[in-house]
Amino acid sequence: MSTPTITFNTSQTARKKVTTLTLRQKKERGEPISMLTAYDYPSALAVDQAGVDVILVGDSLAMVVLGYENTLSVTMEDMLHHSRAVARGAKFALLVGDMPFMSYQVSVEEAVRNAGRFLQQGNMDAVKLEGGAERVPAIRAIVSAGIPVMGHLGLTPQSVNQLGGFKPQAKNAAAARKLLEDALALEEAGCFAIVLESVPARLAEYVSKRLRIPTIGIGAGAGCDGQVLVTHDMLGLFDRFTPKFVKKYANLHTDMQRAIGAYIDDVETRRFPAPEHTVSMPEAEWDEFLRGLQD
Repeated sequence: MSTPTITFNTSQTARKKVTTLTLRQKKERGEPISMLTAYDYPSALAVDQAGVDVILVGDSLAMVVLGYENTLSVTMEDMLHHSRAVARGAKFALLVGDMPFMSYQVSVEEAVRNAGRFLQQGNMDAVKLEGGAERVPAIRAIVSAGIPVMGHLGLTPQSVNQLGGFKPQAKNAAAARKLLEDALALEEAGCFAIVLESVPARLAEYVSKRLRIPTIGIGAGAGCDGQVLVTHDMLGLFDRFTPKFVKKYANLHTDMQRAIGAYIDDVETRRFPAPEHTVSMPEAEWDEFLRGLQD
């Protein structure tokens, strides 16, 4: 079996900035949309240079970067800090900031204010928030303020306690109808795209065909208009667990442990630093240094 050839988008001057219109046009042409998370400058640089369409500064950073058990503990300040770092590294992908728990649920006014902070202070292009028809007033207000909104239905991690854990959603007829109704409501409210997480593939495909706006699937099958994964999951950097729907493209956690172990061994056996890692000093200068100590 031959190894597939992978090419990277290294011609950055030829790329154009991805916009919400770009995503709509890709859906109309039947071209899949690629989306990944990033939380810092180097990962944003790598993801952007690889040519991904959308970078999500996800509240998943609570778990994969900050070490929390779920996404509920991450704050607006956390999200803005990481958003700014990502914006410094990514120049072409559409940048979406994930609105954290309790940043949009309290009131419509607070939702608009916090969404604006993602653009003003975090240098994002758009925001994402979770929930169905109950979020329509906030979404309408945010969109009316000139801020693009991406919706999120299905498994909504910020509602993990209400859902009873990280479980697939919309597996019965009533829940499937509710998800479709919510998706149509989010589209009507002005969302430019909707993430569908951990829902049956046939339902996600049906919803995708009913909507004019793109759907981005995560654990929702190949019938969505695009796909998103948490970069730490697909690179094998997060060692606590890997969701069933993740395809691992690398195992960097193990590679890092191996490299760090080799470093420790080199230090303990004095193989590192070697002469090529060391700053030299001309012999004449060293001799003069020694003479100065004798004076």
